[in-house]
Amino acid sequence: MTRKVPTVYDVAALAGVSIATVSRVFRRPDQVTQATKDVVQTAVRDLGYVPSASARGLAARRAGAIGLCFPDFDGIDELGPVTFRSGPVRVVPDPAGDFEPTGDLYISEVMRGTEIEAWRHGLAVTIAVARGTGRTEIFDNLAGRVDGMVTLSRTVPDDLLAHIARRIPVVVIAGPRTNDDYDHVTTDNAAGMRAMTEHVITAHGITDLAFIGGPADSPDAKDRFDGHREALRAAGLRVPRGPRMRGDFTRAGGRAVGRALVDEGDLPRALICANDQTALGILDVLTQAGVRVPQDVALTGFDGIDGTQQSSPRVTTVHQPMLELGRAAVDTLLRRLSDPQQAPESRTLPVEVLLRESCGCLPVVSSATDFS
Repeated sequence: MTRKVPTVYDVAALAGVSIATVSRVFRRPDQVTQATKDVVQTAVRDLGYVPSASARGLAARRAGAIGLCFPDFDGIDELGPVTFRSGPVRVVPDPAGDFEPTGDLYISEVMRGTEIEAWRHGLAVTIAVARGTGRTEIFDNLAGRVDGMVTLSRTVPDDLLAHIARRIPVVVIAGPRTNDDYDHVTTDNAAGMRAMTEHVITAHGITDLAFIGGPADSPDAKDRFDGHREALRAAGLRVPRGPRMRGDFTRAGGRAVGRALVDEGDLPRALICANDQTALGILDVLTQAGVRVPQDVALTGFDGIDGTQQSSPRVTTVHQPMLELGRAAVDTLLRRLSDPQQAPESRTLPVEVLLRESCGCLPVVSSATDFS
């Protein structure tokens, strides 16, 4: 026999209050006395009542959720069906080799900041990833289920993003404003990389620098290279038209760049990398090839991910507030929801250069850990 699903009417009857009072307990608890809230919550628990989010959304004309759209950061476009293996526990050798962390650490931190700020305001988060051929439909469907959308620059096609923005507010993370009316939140990429390059030139007296860029269509990679060029120009050094080489912002891509540099046999005195994952991949290859960092080649990154603290040597980097970037995006979205008519907003968060062993500022210490 199917059990009857309890309704708001049942809760009101058991608690001895009106339906409107039950509604206020869930929607405006600050307007209800503690005694009334206790009576209603007791009835809710006794009945097993679960408020209908869709019904509340219809009443408030809000879904109570925001959407997050991020690029395919794990390289998975197709997977077969889920399979499960049964049997005894296997014990197998795991020889050392190239290790590529799963996921994108930058995106993970931005995502965490977004979730935290949404939680602070009682909002749920729905995530969509630009994966495979069906991503357009996924983003379009998501837009119909949320109050607003936060997306990383270049994740959603421009025409689709413009279509979505006609229905709900959109906040774009990273990248400059490009003739659009969206709200933007980013970090000061150019200033951060300019400061990093200036440090390598002035503090270490290095004039033979090479910039390792990111994807050609990445606004962040472009801004960082622009900052690097500004520092070279200010120092009276030759300003290249493009990066020495490009990676794809992954550690595996950094290793590929590192192998190409070593094969060329003409390493510069300093490698300025567009992001940390690239720098860590290059460090893997240089270490394996017997190239000392920073004695032979100074190395720097950008982002401030945890991996740069755990490498040997630790990587000098420009730390951007990834967690705060996500939080600021949600805060900007909520401001837009509360005032749809305000002018488009652009917020730029500051960055910080962290000087460590890989540029030569601090002595390189052994990676061995003393547990005594």
